[in-house]
Amino acid sequence: MSTVPRQHKGEKHPQAPPFENAMEIQAFLDRPLLARFCSMNEDGSIHATPIYFLYQGGEFLFGTQVRAHKIQNIQRDQHVTVLIDTKEPVLQSVLVYGEAELDFEDVLEKRVRILERYYDDPAQARAFAERLSKAWETVIIRVRPEKMVTVDYSKPFSIE
Repeated sequence: MSTVPRQHKGEKHPQAPPFENAMEIQAFLDRPLLARFCSMNEDGSIHATPIYFLYQGGEFLFGTQVRAHKIQNIQRDQHVTVLIDTKEPVLQSVLVYGEAELDFEDVLEKRVRILERYYDDPAQARAFAERLSKAWETVIIRVRPEKMVTVDYSKPFSIE
């Protein structure tokens, strides 16, 4: 089991309980949900983009193209925020704060592993990853969470 950073100490969402432990967080992140990857634009505004992810070994992996706007932002400021949540009721989410690192090693295989979570057929995931790598220079973004804030409305809570 991977390690999960602590929640904000002393800070809880008054309206909802968090996931209770690392196993619950891992189970949530094992679902093929869409992440929203946020980086800081040069003018101070936030660049937010949907992206597939893989969470393993205590870090998030994202595949993208070197020419993507988020890469330009990361090269200037490595601080990022990532939100993974559910579309359907009951709301559950993981909000991640961390620093992004660009990884140019074994990009194709890492991207295939990311995409396999979202495709029914692993061959389709590989074919898509290969098409992307032939069209553009690709890169993996690694984010090791410094903080995680979780929300799990499936748990009982009271309004006080």
